[in-house]
Amino acid sequence: GDLYDEFGNYLGSDSEQEEVFEVANAAEAAAPQPETVSGVLDDAGMLPGPSHAVRDIVLHEDKAYYEDARQTFGDGVELLIMDEDAQPLEQPIIAPIVSKQIEVESGACYPIVSSEFMANLCDMPDLVRNVSVMGHLHHGKTTLMSMFVEQTHECSEGVVGRYTDSRKDEQERGISLKAAPMTFVMEDSRGKSYAVATLDCPGHPNFSDELSACARLSDGVLLVVDAAEGVMMSTKEAIRIAAAEGQAMCLVLSKIDRLIVELKLPPADAYFKLRHTIQEVNNLVASAYGPGAMALDPRAGNVAFASAKYGWAFTLDSFASKVYCEMNSSPHALDPRQLAQRLWGDAWFDPNTRTFKKRPVDTAVGSGDRSFVQWVLEPLYKIFSQVIGEDVALAREMVEEDLGVFLDDATYDADVKPLLKDVFVNAFGDTSGIVDMLVKHVPSAKEATSRRIELCYMGPQDSETVRQMKACEPQGPLCMYVTKMFPKKDCSGFDAFARIVSGTVKVGDSVRVLGELYTPDDEEDSVVGKISGIWKYQARYRVPLERASAGSWVLLEGIDDTIFKTATIVDEFTEEDMYVFKPLRLECKPVVKIATEPLNPGELPKMVEGLRMINRSYPALTTKVEESGEHTIFGTGELYLDSAMKDLRELYSDVEVKVADPVVSFCETVVETSSMKCFADTPNRKNRLTIIAEPLDKGLAEDIERGEQVSLEWPKKRVAGFFQDRYGWDVMAARSCWAFAPDSNGPNVLLDDTLPSEVDKSLVNAIRSSIVQGFQWGAREGPLCDEPMRSVKFKLTDAVVATEALSRGGGQIIPTSRRVCYSAFLMASPRLMEPVYYVEIQSPTDCISVVYAILAKRRGHVTADIPKPGTPIFIVTAYLPVIESFGFETDVRVQTQGQAFCVSTFDHWAIIPGDPLDDSIVLRPLEPSPMQALARDFVVKTRRRKGLSDSINVTKYFDEEMMEQMN
Repeated sequence: GDLYDEFGNYLGSDSEQEEVFEVANAAEAAAPQPETVSGVLDDAGMLPGPSHAVRDIVLHEDKAYYEDARQTFGDGVELLIMDEDAQPLEQPIIAPIVSKQIEVESGACYPIVSSEFMANLCDMPDLVRNVSVMGHLHHGKTTLMSMFVEQTHECSEGVVGRYTDSRKDEQERGISLKAAPMTFVMEDSRGKSYAVATLDCPGHPNFSDELSACARLSDGVLLVVDAAEGVMMSTKEAIRIAAAEGQAMCLVLSKIDRLIVELKLPPADAYFKLRHTIQEVNNLVASAYGPGAMALDPRAGNVAFASAKYGWAFTLDSFASKVYCEMNSSPHALDPRQLAQRLWGDAWFDPNTRTFKKRPVDTAVGSGDRSFVQWVLEPLYKIFSQVIGEDVALAREMVEEDLGVFLDDATYDADVKPLLKDVFVNAFGDTSGIVDMLVKHVPSAKEATSRRIELCYMGPQDSETVRQMKACEPQGPLCMYVTKMFPKKDCSGFDAFARIVSGTVKVGDSVRVLGELYTPDDEEDSVVGKISGIWKYQARYRVPLERASAGSWVLLEGIDDTIFKTATIVDEFTEEDMYVFKPLRLECKPVVKIATEPLNPGELPKMVEGLRMINRSYPALTTKVEESGEHTIFGTGELYLDSAMKDLRELYSDVEVKVADPVVSFCETVVETSSMKCFADTPNRKNRLTIIAEPLDKGLAEDIERGEQVSLEWPKKRVAGFFQDRYGWDVMAARSCWAFAPDSNGPNVLLDDTLPSEVDKSLVNAIRSSIVQGFQWGAREGPLCDEPMRSVKFKLTDAVVATEALSRGGGQIIPTSRRVCYSAFLMASPRLMEPVYYVEIQSPTDCISVVYAILAKRRGHVTADIPKPGTPIFIVTAYLPVIESFGFETDVRVQTQGQAFCVSTFDHWAIIPGDPLDDSIVLRPLEPSPMQALARDFVVKTRRRKGLSDSINVTKYFDEEMMEQMN
């Protein structure tokens, strides 16, 4: 036959096939036969010998072509069997260790004292000072911290610059974005060592939430104010936050060199400039702290003067004792303590009598200047003028003879800035003056804990556990408070930054993590965890600890899974019921929002996980999933959201994210009382609720939001007294406040205005919780564009309630309560509210007109333009709608050629002009709406963005009977 079939396959001849079978039979006959058929199976599960290769049937899964891992590596190797296609090909079976470079390397920078000495010092709360360093943007906070690092660490050249800006994006931007903790072992003027724990806080107003988180853990505030710029926006914010937390305060007037080198003020004018700045701060302190507020006064020792750029800082006490007494060894030298009291204010030195006078000294020998000018400022001016001057020999003579500072020839050959720094460091010594100030005016961790418990702890104050907590007892029950989360190196999780209130924590301890919603009656928001690591966080490096005791700040590993924003950590088992600390009270409101989605839809789970991470990383940031499915991020401003998005893309999700144009949060309110009593029947027609809406008293919404002015957790008599005394409510209304909305501190009120003679109060109280739930639901999502309501008072005027409990359940009452709230709201002339920024612009005189023009185009209006004393700069303050603020800072910089600089923070809510329900308004695309059409424009665009129809169907909230009455 043919050798190939019809498809071209080779078949061969019959004789060749016969030869193959003969060879196979001969090989089988030659092989030795087993004694028994059953035989012994080999390792592969087959009979030994080659015969099975032809005749035995072996299943595919029983064949063993290669040795398995146990045969190859031994029994000690773990064998992992994976299902087919269970893992994507691009994902490795054993993932490599990912180390994301979010922080700058610490470089060659080592503390002078050992970590054991610092740990032992932190175990003594009497020697610990917990301080937050706060101030405005670019006022010298981080530079001051770098000066502390230089004096407490041995660092290579160029390593220290902006040391606490440990993140790479902070170094690139040149500003602090996150608070950075660092504990220094510093000596006072007597040589006694203290553990000064500091938190370097951001100065940009967008990041004021970091200030709130830091102030909650601190016992005092070191307020840094630029001597040239004076009090600015963030300075005011820091004072308000410090007052709210009951913090002690010290002041550092930084950048004194700017008065000399940049502004070139005469010494006498520089004194008046400094005195004016201190007075400004004192005015703010008095208004924030109230009666009996502390006074910041250089003579009291709570004001320091510094120029961290050149490495010097002193108080009047340290200047008198170190500089004057060390340089003047005369037997007629003045007493340093008495001298310090006369170095400020209206005091003039009479060289003839060697006494101080309260009036200017009219003598040819005296300078006629105040003592501070003569003894402090004139020597500073002299040093600057001589060293900056070109005559090196003259400068060297002055430095050696007048200051007693001897430097080598190479130092004098260096540039001016290093030379000035060497001269000042050797002349003024270390920062012991600031340490003396903190020790004297900031309470120790042990003294301050009692005050912190009274302000922040939500439990009863008379228990034995609280007594030990107030005593900051290291042997007492463990209690820690967490307000910040710092990412791990691979950004897979967080380490919790906590203050140990009482007790001692050790590595390996089992603890209970209590969330913000935990109460002894509802323990759902709690979980047991194990401390796997403890560190002292030192900005760019960490010091591992085996244990830490009360009064210290520590970084904890292993308990971050359930911590959202803040948490309270206690022993796993406690003898008494434990309560949590109050959540953070943030001064800033997250009113700017952006919508995000992954570039690759398949990476949505990664992005959602990343959103959860940044939500925990930023105290004020919130995330939300809209009904349309879009994921929105709420932040305080453009820079804040830009930083959050950078973290989302690069640190927490590793996905490319698309971002929509930023928009703002709106609120819905009313300006009149409901034109009629609105009622609604339940679906079973057995219950009816009647409610009217009206505007809330001016200022009451803000008081409710603060949480400290009024709270429904107070006794009824106290709540009623607040409404009666402050807002003139009648007794019945004051005692019938049922709820706030949309949460416990929401700016809307529900009152029970029913009369016992008209309704059955027992039945009304039976459905009270359901009415409140419907009210809070409606206040959370208003009828105009699903935005929260604000400053609205709802009054329940009548209620028909079914006597059968089955007919008045939550399923009947809650949606009815929401619907009747909507109808009452719509009948009370509803309006839309927008957030408004308070803007502060630094501008030279010739750029003010440009600033005015930019503000006018964006619906902003100027409130003041005030010259800054001693400078050529004007401070322009204005109100600007947040929705008009996007790109405002860029416009200001471009049109003023970089001469003007602005910052902004949320200030208040304002009603947008126009009626949002006016259907007669025609909105034309790509054309700006007129002023009276803005409300309608914003409502329609917001509804479109959320996937709602353009028109607001008012009738769906009204019953047929009510519609007939309206007609």
